[in-house]
Amino acid sequence: MRVVVHNQQTYRSPLSRRTSRLLFHAVVCSCLMLVPLWGPAVAQTGVWTRQRVGSLAWLHAVFFLDENRGWVVGSRGTLLATTDGGKNWQARPQPTVDVLRDIYFTDDQNGWLLCEANLYDLKSKDDPRTYLMQTSDGGASWKRLNISGANVNARLVRAIFSPGRGWAFGEEGTIFTTRDSGVTWTRLQSPTRHLLLGGTFIDDDRGWLVGAGATIIQTSDGGETWHVSRLDEAKRTAIRFGATSFVDNRLGWAVGSGGSVYHTQNGGRTWQRQASGITADLSDVKFLGSSEGWAVGAEGTIIHTIDGGRRWTAERSDTEHPLERIFFANRTHGWAVGFGGTVVALTRTEAPQFSR
Repeated sequence: MRVVVHNQQTYRSPLSRRTSRLLFHAVVCSCLMLVPLWGPAVAQTGVWTRQRVGSLAWLHAVFFLDENRGWVVGSRGTLLATTDGGKNWQARPQPTVDVLRDIYFTDDQNGWLLCEANLYDLKSKDDPRTYLMQTSDGGASWKRLNISGANVNARLVRAIFSPGRGWAFGEEGTIFTTRDSGVTWTRLQSPTRHLLLGGTFIDDDRGWLVGAGATIIQTSDGGETWHVSRLDEAKRTAIRFGATSFVDNRLGWAVGSGGSVYHTQNGGRTWQRQASGITADLSDVKFLGSSEGWAVGAEGTIIHTIDGGRRWTAERSDTEHPLERIFFANRTHGWAVGFGGTVVALTRTEAPQFSR
């Protein structure tokens, strides 16, 4: 029999050694049963390292054609390019002194910049706040394209293009579309007045836009009609969604303020919250398939999942600056950009393999 001494008094334990061992093994077995069986066969997450860009501009967007050729854009007309995956970045001639909010290429020659003029730099009340610049020679030269029909005060923050089609969106739920590579634009009917901050289209018809007020809207006809998605919580209007990522017409994720991550399995009709394990605001998300995804945000936050968002883990980002956008050229090469000229890159020799 075991003797337990406590507060100067002696008691005889009612448990024998054999009983104690049995209880110990029962507890161990119970804990092992809590370990998830879903996981990677090869967990090579890689390391994010900061790249030198020679600029302190606030970088708002990044785009790569492949693992070598890419661009980043930001404040005061900052336009940087690389041909070696970011080992070396070169400043390109500024196409404008205005803020470059977004950049998008449909191939190695044709691309667009979404530009925002400083309100105090406008020469007249008729000058538009937002306009596009287009290149057809791989960024060697750019020409200005105004979004005809847009309110001159409309502030558009993101643009998405496919060959021939495009969408631009921003404040007050404003959405424009083009069918001729940006030459002419048509304003679409929007079901929301909230600021739209992010979006994705998987083809010319099916797309999703997200924004403030827990806004998630979906279209199946290129934006002619939109449907408002519903979340699974009553207190959802406080969420400010910054971005969304879909891998097909069913599986998608949206991220936003307070570390919010939501997941849909039915094309956005309903959404369920996932536990990100963080409280920092998230500004962008990218899934490389149904299992692996990345999200970035405030305070240099980078989180990663290899099981479709069931579990998220924080990754070291090599910066404490806010990260605004993330881009992957393929499964082994990715970049994130943000405040203070921040560019961090992920390089890994092999992508994770997944198994149940």
